Amino acid sequence: MNDGDNLGSLIADVSHLMRRAFDDRARGIGVSRPQWRVLTMLRRHEGIHQGGLADLIEVEPITLCRMVDRLQEADLVERRADPSDRRAWRLYLTDKARALLEEMRPLALGLFDEAMAGLSEEDRAALFETLVRVRTNLSRRTPQEMIAHG
Repeated sequence: MNDGDNLGSLIADVSHLMRRAFDDRARGIGVSRPQWRVLTMLRRHEGIHQGGLADLIEVEPITLCRMVDRLQEADLVERRADPSDRRAWRLYLTDKARALLEEMRPLALGLFDEAMAGLSEEDRAALFETLVRVRTNLSRRTPQEMIAHG
């Protein structure tokens, strides 16, 4: 390892470079990375409240509200009233958003292949498993955190 490198800075550098490369590719489709992030997270959690989605993508609720406003104007996201709470909205993808996500999938897979160039299938699998383990380790919440944050 380089004297200036540590695991945290290396992960941050790789993440930054992948985000920048993805932005370059996605620009041709007309979607930003933050929009793509909202759409992909929403695909995994359709019907979620705006506040819950804001927590998942780690932005302030007002920031997410503005993003959802723009996505709704572009006919990519639909707000539906929550039947159990008339003050709340649940978020859903539109068919247009589903098609856009399918169009973006090859871009993301191509970027992944470019990033993994020169790595064997075994190395790729080991890297993936290792990062999943690190994420799991860091995602564990203490009982005090669960009480404080729900």
